[in-house]
Amino acid sequence: MAYPILNSQTITYEQLAKTIDHSLLRPELTRTEVIQGCELAARYHVASVCVKPCHVRLASEILKGSDVVVGTVVGFPHGSSTTAIKVAEALQALEDGAVELDMVINIGELRSGNDDFVREDIRAVVAAAKGNIVKVILENAYLTKEQIVRGCQLVEQAGAHFVKTSTGFAPSGASVEDVRLMRASVSPRVQVKAAGGIRTLEAILEIIDAGATRVGATATAAILDAFRARSSTSQ
Repeated sequence: MAYPILNSQTITYEQLAKTIDHSLLRPELTRTEVIQGCELAARYHVASVCVKPCHVRLASEILKGSDVVVGTVVGFPHGSSTTAIKVAEALQALEDGAVELDMVINIGELRSGNDDFVREDIRAVVAAAKGNIVKVILENAYLTKEQIVRGCQLVEQAGAHFVKTSTGFAPSGASVEDVRLMRASVSPRVQVKAAGGIRTLEAILEIIDAGATRVGATATAAILDAFRARSSTSQ
């Protein structure tokens, strides 16, 4: 299935909200802050919350009956867990109520040129996900352009649904240039998620125009409030 075509000139509030995965991954977040984040996500009707594995059950309870799904991370943030541990994390997350998984590629093995290992590492998580969405984080801050392209191709070969720019914990996050490169490196079957440093309406619209269909954000309320304000003044 082809990815959705979105652009900044015609996008609606509903479409923009559904590009956002509201990120609740900071290590210091309390349960109260996670609950508040889930409630915010439900109020703004975003696509998902992305929570730490320990908060999947909590988020699933809070968002039950809403139009916001629960996602979590696998092998986060460095991607260096063994494949068996990544699979175990994926299975536990699904049991706890997650329906989307953002896994980190094995960055060092990708940089080493160990393509078979990288592909099979991803494929094992995709198999464990049993059809649920798997987004694979390349962590572009550590990669050359050639490695980004090769990583994207391995993600598609492994059957994952998204390539993703960053964890948000590396020296840099998403860039328009990288999103364009990633979009060009996979077929229409694979979508692109951008994350890391996208905090304004202008930034998210630029990233969408570059080809992203999902965006990880913590500044969700500010972005969507700005869109509403802009839409009301243009009428």
